[in-house]
Amino acid sequence: MPHQPAHRWRRLVFNEADISDLEDFRAQMKKEAEKKGVRLTLLPFLLKACAKTLQEYPQFNVSLHSSGEYLFQKKYIHIGVAVATPAGLVVPVIKDVDKKSIWQLAQEVIELSDKAKQRKLAKADMQGACFTISSLGAIGGTGFIPIVNAPEVAILGVAKTQIKPVYINSEFVPRKMLPLTLSYDHRAVNGVDGGLFSTYLVKMLSDIRQLAL
Repeated sequence: MPHQPAHRWRRLVFNEADISDLEDFRAQMKKEAEKKGVRLTLLPFLLKACAKTLQEYPQFNVSLHSSGEYLFQKKYIHIGVAVATPAGLVVPVIKDVDKKSIWQLAQEVIELSDKAKQRKLAKADMQGACFTISSLGAIGGTGFIPIVNAPEVAILGVAKTQIKPVYINSEFVPRKMLPLTLSYDHRAVNGVDGGLFSTYLVKMLSDIRQLAL
C-alpha cells in the first residue's frame, strides 16, 4: 500500500461524558485516598473506562503494520499516558490496566508521572502500549485533536471538564461534562465502530457503578 498522509486515514469522533456522579464519588473518596497516601485524580477512572471499552471493542486493541496491510491483535491491555515534562512530551505505559484496581492505577500514575518529570523513565516504561490517553487536564480548551501514536490505531484526547446545563426530568440542571475526542486510524477501524467505541466509553464514565474498584 503506498504511503498516505495521516489526514487521509485519520478519523475523529467528538463526544461528552457526564462525569457528575464520578466526580461526586471521587470527592467522597478523598479521605480514603489520603489514608492510602494516594492522590485520586480523574485519570485512573479514565484508564479503567478505556480498558473496559477496549475489552468490549477489541478491534481497537491492535497494532497496525507499517505497510498498513496487517493487524496484530493484542491479548493484553497496556495504556499509554501522555505526560508533559520540561524536556517535552513523554508517554509512560500502564501495564495490564484491566487487571488493576482504581487504587493501584492511581499509585502507578503518580509513580510514572514522577519518574517522567525527573527523567528517570526506563525504556521498558514507555513500551508496549495498545492505546493512549492524552489529557489537557486543567490547561483548558474545549477540545483538541490528538495524534495517533503508531503502531497503535487509536488515541483518546481529554479536555477540561465544563459545567453545562443538561435537560433532565423536564428541567435543565448543571452537570459536569467532560469533552472527549477519539482519533483513530480508518485503515484499521471503520466509522461505525468508532462511534460505538466512543458511546460505550461515555457510558462507562457516566455510571460509576460500571467502574468497579
